[in-house]
Amino acid sequence: MTSATLRPPEAAGLGRGMTLALIAHGLLILALSYGLNWHSDSSPAFEAELWSAVPQVAAPREEAPPEPEPEAPKPDTRAQQRAAEEAAAEQREAEIAIAKEKKRKEEKARDEAAKVEREKAAQEKLAKDKLAKEKADKEEQDRKKAKDAKAAKDAKEAKDTKEADARREALRQENLRRIQGMAGGTPGSTGAAAQNSAPSAGYAGRIKGKIRPLIIYPDDGVANPTAEVQVTLGPDGRILGSKVLKASPDPDWDRAVLRAIEKAETLPRDVDGRVPPVLILTFRPRE
Repeated sequence: MTSATLRPPEAAGLGRGMTLALIAHGLLILALSYGLNWHSDSSPAFEAELWSAVPQVAAPREEAPPEPEPEAPKPDTRAQQRAAEEAAAEQREAEIAIAKEKKRKEEKARDEAAKVEREKAAQEKLAKDKLAKEKADKEEQDRKKAKDAKAAKDAKEAKDTKEADARREALRQENLRRIQGMAGGTPGSTGAAAQNSAPSAGYAGRIKGKIRPLIIYPDDGVANPTAEVQVTLGPDGRILGSKVLKASPDPDWDRAVLRAIEKAETLPRDVDGRVPPVLILTFRPRE
């Protein structure tokens, strides 16, 4: 393939157009030359212009431009923006609804937990109140029982004391009768024989003076219990027996007195040489 075949085809009427163009340029040059030299020629002259039709070059055939391809419809940015705003609003509403639901559930859980705690506290309070009432009732019953027991004990002690006093009085009267009988008198007599038959004033002290050193008792110096004992004697002063007529609050003191009497074995005679068959003595740690 040659280069001539590759060139585009020549336009129709190109030669004619070139010829006319050359003629027109020649005439233009002549006119310019005459215009420069007209002052040198004094002869009158006239000037005429000749015009001829200038051939027009045919314009190339216009070809219809190719139809543009239909452009894809541009998206409406405002619609997109509105859609995005609506989506964001829906998202926010959904998040708010989720947050509200979560908060509602949390509040409900807290309310239920608080309700459970209140019920538990109420049950614990009821249980504590019940225990406290039962404890108070038991203490009241114990106090009543203790009071009743104390009253019964006091009544028994009073009865025992009364009976002991009656026994002592009877024993004293019996001793007086025996002593008076030994002296040849009668109970209630006021004669010299009855007066002389009674123990001397210091005889009881002499008896205690012999028994007391034999008492072994840890005296703590707080209490001073009183023990009343009965001592039975033979005519020679030998101790035939002893017993507690009225016990003291301290049993150790009572036993210590009885042991001391047993250790003494015999008691001294009175100033008149006689020994009473029965003696009732009282002993205290501090006299």
